[in-house]
Amino acid sequence: MADKIEREHLYHAEATILSGRLELPLDQEIPPQAFAKISERGGYLAQQSHNYRLESVISYRSAHTQVAGNRETKAGHGFSTLTTSVVEGLNILDVVTADRVVAQISTEHPLVGYVPHITFLGTRFENLRIAGHPVKLDLDLDIFGPKPKDDKPYTDDEGFLHRVSTQHDRLREQSRDHQPLSTELAERYNRQSFDDAETVECSLVNQAEGSYPGRTFCHVIHVPDFGVIHLASVRLEHKDYHPESRVPRETHVHLDMIHAKLGCIATGTAKLAMARTNGTSHP
Repeated sequence: MADKIEREHLYHAEATILSGRLELPLDQEIPPQAFAKISERGGYLAQQSHNYRLESVISYRSAHTQVAGNRETKAGHGFSTLTTSVVEGLNILDVVTADRVVAQISTEHPLVGYVPHITFLGTRFENLRIAGHPVKLDLDLDIFGPKPKDDKPYTDDEGFLHRVSTQHDRLREQSRDHQPLSTELAERYNRQSFDDAETVECSLVNQAEGSYPGRTFCHVIHVPDFGVIHLASVRLEHKDYHPESRVPRETHVHLDMIHAKLGCIATGTAKLAMARTNGTSHP
């Protein structure tokens, strides 16, 4: 009898506090801050950053990232990955401030099959403000829902697709009379399919509200004389589909808690509190 082939899992997780590019008032790349990436064999890695300041544009008091991957010890459980990015005392041009922003993705890849269970437990904004006004958020950490049955991809799960399409419909409706933002949002948040991949973009924020200046389109906020802020943007990508079963053998999840497109005295883009995870199992 042939020896039983033991399943091998290659871990992938990375976390970053801040990256981007400025054009004004100075032209420079913003190198990744507190970047952490786990080994394919798993383990644990953490990074810290304190008292960061990029001129008068972006600053934070402290930040840390951590990535971890290991085989679960509970019977019947598979391979777990945790990715965390935390920034405290955030300030962008004295317009966007927050006491604490946390991005966290946890995945468990099964012992049989390929599609992981995905959760965002722990992800949150604490005291997010725009121009000093509190931002009230309808945060939906369960937008992915439970892991689809029979190793189906999330992009074939009716519950997930309904929640995402409802969010997209509301986004299009609220931004209909705001050109060219409506065109940009429609292009970004439409479901995309390719020969070897299928991608869906959505947000963990269903709606933002507050008395701050500007207009809100679900999780997207346009602040005059500042720019556009995207909150808790999520990108799900299935890749490497099995030629017969059509089960995706790779599932990528990207989470950006703040994506700021500056268009004022400061011009450029910046992403803050980012988490990325993947991981693949063989055979």
